[in-house]
Amino acid sequence: MPFYHTLGQLPHKRHTQFAKPGTGLYYEQLFGTIGFDGMSSLLYHVHRPTMVRHVLESIDMTPRVAVDKNMLSRKLLGFQVPPADDFLDSRTPLLVNNDLTVGLASPRQSMADYFYKNADADELLFIHRGTGRLRTLFGTLPFGYGDYLVIPRGVIYQIDFDPLAPGDENRLLYVESHAPIYTPKRYRNHFGQLLEHSPFCERDLRQPQALETHDETGDFLIKIKKQGALHSLVYASHPFDVVGWDGYNYPYAFNIQDFEPITGRVHQPPPVHQTFQTESFVVCSFVPRLFDYHPLAIPAPYNHSNIDSDEVIYYVDGDFMSRNDVKPGHITLHPGGIPHGPAPGAMERSIGKKETVEYAVMVDTFRPLMLTEQALKLDDGVYYQSWLDM
Repeated sequence: MPFYHTLGQLPHKRHTQFAKPGTGLYYEQLFGTIGFDGMSSLLYHVHRPTMVRHVLESIDMTPRVAVDKNMLSRKLLGFQVPPADDFLDSRTPLLVNNDLTVGLASPRQSMADYFYKNADADELLFIHRGTGRLRTLFGTLPFGYGDYLVIPRGVIYQIDFDPLAPGDENRLLYVESHAPIYTPKRYRNHFGQLLEHSPFCERDLRQPQALETHDETGDFLIKIKKQGALHSLVYASHPFDVVGWDGYNYPYAFNIQDFEPITGRVHQPPPVHQTFQTESFVVCSFVPRLFDYHPLAIPAPYNHSNIDSDEVIYYVDGDFMSRNDVKPGHITLHPGGIPHGPAPGAMERSIGKKETVEYAVMVDTFRPLMLTEQALKLDDGVYYQSWLDM
C-alpha cells in the first residue's frame, strides 16, 4: 500500500484558500476511495476539473465470453495477440469474472491525442517488453522491463512509449480489478508500514516525479471507462493542470526484479511469492531464487488441488522449472476443482538442482474465470493432456 507522498505547491491547511500568483484561487479536488473512508489525496488545479464541453460517443467494451463454465487446464499463446496502433484498441481481454479482467496488450504507438481514465477498476500493468513513461495528473513514472504499474481507479493518464527498434514490440499484461489493489496485509503493521519479513519494502516502490502543470484551455479528449462502456468526453482544460498534491492515493511502480524471494529447507507454498492482494484475488511474483536445501528436498512444486481458486500464470522469461514447453508470453490457466502439478519429468529434473532462473506473474482468483472469444483463439487445445505419461 502506498505511503504518504507530496509533489509541488500546497497551502498550509487543507480546505483553505490557496491563492494563485496575481488573482484567483487554485481549485482543490479530493481524490479518494471507498467513499471518504479509503486512501485519498488532495490535488490543486489551475482550472476547475469539472468543465465538460462536449459528450461524444459511448462504446460497449463488455468482453465477449465464449466459455462461462471452464473445467479444462489451458495454455494460451500470448504473443499471438496481434499488435495494434492504439493503446486501448490493443488491449485484449482473455479471462474475466465479476471481480477482474486479465488481458494482454501490444500497442505500437503512444497515447498522443487523448487521455484515459478507468472509473470501473484499479489497473495493474505489467511491462514485459518496451519502455516509456506513465504520465498522470500526479506526475510521471518512467517504466521498463519487469515493472508493475499500479494505477488506482479514476487516475487520468497517458502512456508514452519509447521508439521501437526494428523487430521489437511493446508487450503488456494487464489486470483490471473492481476491488482496490493493495500490498499483502500480512506484510504490513497496523500503521501500514511494510514489515521486516516482507519480500519488498517502501524503498522499492517508485512514486510519481516530475509533476506536469499545463495551464491550457481548449478541447481535451478524455476516454472514460465506466460500467463496461468507453465514454468520450471533451473537457475545456488540460487534465494535467495540477500545481501540487499530497496524500496516499496515487499511481506507483514496483519492479519484479526487486522482489526478494522467500526460501526454505523444503518447497514453499505459493503465498510466499505474493506481491499484491485484493478481496477477490492475489498476484504473486516468481523470480530467480535458490532451491530448497533439505538433503531430500524436491524443489518442484507438489501436486495440489485448486478447489477454491483459478490459477493463472503469465510466463515472462527464463526456464520455468515445473513446466514443459512454456515460452515467454504464454499463459496457463489451472481451474478450480481439479488438481495440477509439475509436468512429467519436472519433479525428477528438479532433484539436486540448486537454483532456478525464471520470471513469471501469477494471478489466483477466488471465483471462477470465464474465457473470452479472443482467449479461445490463443488456446493450444492440448495443454490439458500434458500430464499424461506418453
